[in-house]
Amino acid sequence: MIKKIMLVFGTRPEAIKMAPLIHKLKEKDNDFDVKICLTSQHRHMLDQVLNFFEIKSDIDLNLMKPNQDLFNLTSSILLGMRSVFSKHNPDLVLVHGDTTTTFATALAGYYASVQIGHVEAGLRTYDLQAPFPEEFNRQITSKLCNWHFAPTELSQKNLIAEGILKSKISITGNTVIDSLFWVLKRIEIDKNRRDKLHRNLDNILPFNWQKNNFVLITAHRRENFGHSFLQICKAVYQLALSYPKLNFVYPVHLNPNVIKPVHEILSDAKNVHLIKPQDYEPFIFLLKHSLLVLTDSGGVQEEAPSLGKPVLVMRQITERPEAVKAGTVKLVGSDYQRIVKGVTELLNNEAKYNSMSKAHNPYGDGFASERIVEVLQKIK
Repeated sequence: MIKKIMLVFGTRPEAIKMAPLIHKLKEKDNDFDVKICLTSQHRHMLDQVLNFFEIKSDIDLNLMKPNQDLFNLTSSILLGMRSVFSKHNPDLVLVHGDTTTTFATALAGYYASVQIGHVEAGLRTYDLQAPFPEEFNRQITSKLCNWHFAPTELSQKNLIAEGILKSKISITGNTVIDSLFWVLKRIEIDKNRRDKLHRNLDNILPFNWQKNNFVLITAHRRENFGHSFLQICKAVYQLALSYPKLNFVYPVHLNPNVIKPVHEILSDAKNVHLIKPQDYEPFIFLLKHSLLVLTDSGGVQEEAPSLGKPVLVMRQITERPEAVKAGTVKLVGSDYQRIVKGVTELLNNEAKYNSMSKAHNPYGDGFASERIVEVLQKIK
């Protein structure tokens, strides 16, 4: 009997991590009838990823609105998914990670008695304010789900400690590594694609990014808005002054809480290059060519270690401690002194840099999607 599987997501990171799973499920058309439902919690950035991975949605709630808060978004998703479940009656719904879409869809599934599978389950900080609201979303989603696809052994242990039956948990690796390897292979085998990436980045960056070292920066988390974000920007500015021959590349998030302080503090630094947010492929290409990474992102903590890039995480705590333990990621918080010290150590100490860049990546081998599909085939 063919299972009706619905994948629900609404943000760029979710789309990146769900894309390889979607393609693997569609390869098994004798086993699965696959439907893609978008909440479009993020619109433009989501569409970029869908186009790149050649994914077409079957349902689009198109819920993104100007100045929308978590109250509006959560209620809109909950009501929207009620109608979707009533019309399509899926056998099982897959959600991903820690977004408001994830939580609200899982709650709707619980209300509608629809089985829910959680991809990238079990990540924890156990601090509901960090990251906010993602940590809450993850914890509540785990309570509502029937099946849990944990990327690591630690994720599995977290779920078991919370009372989830081990038989309902599968350790799969993280699907983001599947996407990363897929993109890199595509670039490697397609010279025209590679040449186009070179040309586009040459037009954006006023230095020889293929030969000259640069630090790649991503920072946009809600809990860093305000004072913490000013500290991050001031630290980058000081580093740019201290290392005038080193370049700093910062794709700046579109949120006004990010744009304003970034441009006020960093626009005058000649070796800091503030560029528009990049599509997934050019971002991965930049990541591959970078010297090291400064980030408060989640996914970058998983992608960069696969490319041998040391990562300094500008957060007080991370739901991905495996890489910290492995030695490829270090927490520096949003503190000016710690950020400056962390980057300085890596730039001045070759042994420390090599130790981080060569550390084992704990997040998978590129076959997470296949493992998830194998589990779904066995579910009655």
